[in-house]
Amino acid sequence: MDNKKKCEKKGINELYQADPAQADLAVFGRTSDPVSRRGFLTGLSTMGVLLGAEVVFGRFMPAGLIPAAYAGTTEDFTIVGKHPGLVVLNDRPVNAEVPVHLLNDLITPADRLFVRNNGIPPKNVDAPNWTLTIDGESVKTSKTYTIAELKSKFKHRTYQLTLECGGNGRSEFNPPAKGNQWSTGAVGCAQWTGVRLRDVLEDCGIKDDAVYIGYHGGDSHLSGDPSKESISRGVPMSKALEDEALIAWAVNGEDIPAMNGYPLRLVFGGWPASTSGKWLQGISIRNKVHDGKKMGGKAYRTPCKPVAPGTKVPNEDMCIIEQMPVKSLVTFPKSGVLHQLKDQFIAKGHAWAGDKTVDKMHVSIDFGQTWQEVKISKPVNRNAWQHWETSLKFPQAGYYEVWAKATDSDGISQPMVLPGWNPKGYLNNACHRIAVKVV
Repeated sequence: MDNKKKCEKKGINELYQADPAQADLAVFGRTSDPVSRRGFLTGLSTMGVLLGAEVVFGRFMPAGLIPAAYAGTTEDFTIVGKHPGLVVLNDRPVNAEVPVHLLNDLITPADRLFVRNNGIPPKNVDAPNWTLTIDGESVKTSKTYTIAELKSKFKHRTYQLTLECGGNGRSEFNPPAKGNQWSTGAVGCAQWTGVRLRDVLEDCGIKDDAVYIGYHGGDSHLSGDPSKESISRGVPMSKALEDEALIAWAVNGEDIPAMNGYPLRLVFGGWPASTSGKWLQGISIRNKVHDGKKMGGKAYRTPCKPVAPGTKVPNEDMCIIEQMPVKSLVTFPKSGVLHQLKDQFIAKGHAWAGDKTVDKMHVSIDFGQTWQEVKISKPVNRNAWQHWETSLKFPQAGYYEVWAKATDSDGISQPMVLPGWNPKGYLNNACHRIAVKVV
């Protein structure tokens, strides 16, 4: 009989996801019990030792909150045509996010666009013979176009558009939500070139009863069954007919990367990226809400009304996600930076708000007790993210977290902590934060 005890190892993110309060106690010896103030202060002391600096505003730090210094991942994996720093969350299908510090560019480089696939991308793509067919109950004349015909017949348009996975930030939900455990890097804002979807649809003719479009892609179902689609989603006609809704063949002036939809895709900025179909082969103009794969059930849907964490929500009580909520990132410096107290601290980032704009931007260094307004740029076009930059001063040496909070044009701000729970872990727009050690 083996009397040796087995030691089960768990990462800090796993511990906090399972039970934040117990993780506080297990990792730092910190209790959230208001009666046990000594336990709280002792825990902060332990946290400071592990972080290598005093947590200066620790008395304001919410209980059960993993320090930003430990919230990142160190896993690296290489995908052909992608930056080696992308973190792979799944390999069948391939899904990978971008560490936030690699998203500091004003225009996201193509090799730093996140990858969110539902099926297997097509191999040996024959771009010259690739076709797009427009059909459906509400099209007047069904037509098929080659990419060359799209390029020659319609005016070319270029827009910088924000694409974000609906599940970006899913890893923070508790109870945990199933699906790829995205951190904060499933977002990007590149320059897309193509033709307006509206121009192509109008060339075919749109019947008066049209209410939705649905797309069909060239990726294969994971089962290998050619009769099954891996995903077939869409948007209401009002979104499809916007100026910025594109059928795109290029990103940042180059061919779209294979993992991002080469040779043709839809791009709808400000809405879940799942609406922007990749490897585009067909678009159906529908006289009803599109009923393709991943349009029903709980896929890309949230409860129509707020629910308590862990609630089992009937499918009929789930509503389709449309525009994404207001959100922001601190993209510079990289979390965990070592900063000299005497030096000026520069922080930069981006903010976006679905179909709206970001009107105000604030940052905090004391866990949200006070906020400093910072300047934010105007979007270069509708559905493009906006850039912010500020200079901060720390009162003394120690451990800090820089938190970012955006407010949209309707006056709605990001929540400081996780917003309303939902079964699939969508739409987490809690304030982003980075760790800073001041010496």
